[in-house]
Amino acid sequence: MNVNLYGCQGKWLMVDCGITFADPNYPGIELILPDLQFIEERLDDLVGIVLTHGHEDHIGALPYLAEDLGVPIYATAFTAGLIRGKLEEEGNVKRVALNVVDPSKTLQLGPFGIDFVPLSHSIPEMNALSIATPYGRVFHTGDWKLDTAPVIGKPAAPEALAAIGDKGVLALVCDSTNVFNTEPSGSEADVRVGLTEVIDKARGRVLVTTFASNAARLHTLGQVAKETGRALCVAGRSLDRIIKVAKATGYLRDLPATIDPEAAMRLPRDKVMIVATGGQGEDRAALSRVAFGSHPIKLDAGDTVVFSSKQIPGNEVAIGRIQNQLAAKGIVMVTDRQAHVHVSGHPGRPELAQMYGWLRPKILMPVHGEMRHLMEQARFGLTQGVPQTLVQTNGEIVRLAPGAPEKIGHAPIGRLVLDGDVILPGDGGTINERRKLAVNGQMSVAVAIGGRGLIGRPQVRYNGIPVEEDRAPFIEETVDAVIAATKQPPKDREKLREAIRLAARRVATRWTGKKPIVDVLLIEA
Repeated sequence: MNVNLYGCQGKWLMVDCGITFADPNYPGIELILPDLQFIEERLDDLVGIVLTHGHEDHIGALPYLAEDLGVPIYATAFTAGLIRGKLEEEGNVKRVALNVVDPSKTLQLGPFGIDFVPLSHSIPEMNALSIATPYGRVFHTGDWKLDTAPVIGKPAAPEALAAIGDKGVLALVCDSTNVFNTEPSGSEADVRVGLTEVIDKARGRVLVTTFASNAARLHTLGQVAKETGRALCVAGRSLDRIIKVAKATGYLRDLPATIDPEAAMRLPRDKVMIVATGGQGEDRAALSRVAFGSHPIKLDAGDTVVFSSKQIPGNEVAIGRIQNQLAAKGIVMVTDRQAHVHVSGHPGRPELAQMYGWLRPKILMPVHGEMRHLMEQARFGLTQGVPQTLVQTNGEIVRLAPGAPEKIGHAPIGRLVLDGDVILPGDGGTINERRKLAVNGQMSVAVAIGGRGLIGRPQVRYNGIPVEEDRAPFIEETVDAVIAATKQPPKDREKLREAIRLAARRVATRWTGKKPIVDVLLIEA
């Protein structure tokens, strides 16, 4: 959920605007958006949004927030193509100014002179941003790695990076994701050898799951399919979208023609290779549906699934669920622990050291990853001769120049959630109520009241309260408690409503230890 703001001479520049995916703390929610209150209060001073690359955690919030921000978006052709598709799905593409930039030219936005610096990553057109200001230059890396044999794109040469260092770099804002890796991340070209070996040995159908956005891996898999004599089938809407945008912007031109799932199922088992989404355990992705038998693609004992992706922390349970289902069917699974079928898109320590050497920043500010990653990169940078490091947390406002860097304030931060078609505060009333419902359940009590008091018998319904076979006596006791609460009904109807609510909840708590949400409907006759 990356959003970065750089301020200079009263103007602000936003770099990236991404999403994250919800966890069980947000029942019924899939997407979480950043709360942009700080910059929304300063929209007249926001000069634009510049994007490093097209991963969801860097662009995914734009379809929901860009229209309200009302400023131009600047991106290279491939990234702009992905954004345009998202805006079209939301129906606001005509109301958002999306500009395709020429990465060879400096983009001037207010006091910010922005140069796009191509770096390798697991998606085309990842660009670091060299941001020149009157007070110094910030080099914002985005997500990156070093690749001596890139499959797609041409990253900046060491000489070009050293030339930026020669101009002077005030601050390096740098990816920390793989800081604990003591080895370089490795080249995409090396993965081709490992994948070819695994798939060449496989008997039966082969399904490879990888990140849809990794166009370089898609190129590699297309070549592997050719070399192993297998037809290529692609399963997953996000894969289709990436391939479409990639081809429209000059990539994947030599990808073999693909076949649909029905055609794949008609081929001999050893003559097809399927590339599918869902390697992180996503419920509705193709791999999950294949594993649980609800997809046109069918796998049986002896077939092979290759996980050509890194397991993202937090997804272990979801991935394990799918792997257990595949294992129960006798399907062979290969991950990066068994064979060289994946390389990371983020820099290990040797790559970080090289970047420090080329850029020679005065200040290192680690980003991306958890606090342990940020602190480790700060320590590592100091051992490599970086003069000063500063670890920033969400919302902290840091003055980089003039003078020594220091934290000078804190901006309001938070989370918004996309709940159906509505954007809500992540810790607002609706989501907090839903959490309580998920934990404690819900009861409804309907009571008719006339001039002389109770009319008829109260009605009680409940959801998610653990009484099971004791339903009848539980409801009977609840009704008795509600009747008792109405014996001397107060003239204040809200006090009566509260008395009924508390009486019903006390019964539920006595029976179950839970404190359900109790809704009371008073009917006045």
